[in-house]
Amino acid sequence: MANALGCRRVDYDSAMAKKLVIKVTAGADAPERCSQAFTVAAVAVASGVDVSLWLTGESAWFALPGRAAEFELPHAAPLPDLLDSIVAGGRLTLCTQCAARRDISEKDVIDGVRIAGAQVFVQEALADDTQALVY
Repeated sequence: MANALGCRRVDYDSAMAKKLVIKVTAGADAPERCSQAFTVAAVAVASGVDVSLWLTGESAWFALPGRAAEFELPHAAPLPDLLDSIVAGGRLTLCTQCAARRDISEKDVIDGVRIAGAQVFVQEALADDTQALVY
């Protein structure tokens, strides 16, 4: 029917972005938004998508050991589990300025976290076949 109306079919599998860059700005200050970002990132990793999750603002604290375990949100997947799956199958980046404002250095962060700035974020977000989301 769609073709009879002059519409073309969309192949959603090939139209879907192959890479996902997610910037999470929220932490314990906005727990639902924070959890949504980590959940989307973890689901994308599990689905085979190339994921880069950026910790900015209050989410920067989750780059530190033990901080994810302190996060609580009813009916949400545990943040440490989501974080572990993202580190295992994607990239986790802490914003350079956000780290500096919180006196966080490379020696402080959990294994698998890199610290990088806006230039790297823009480069990742504008790459071909990439979708960027901000929470």
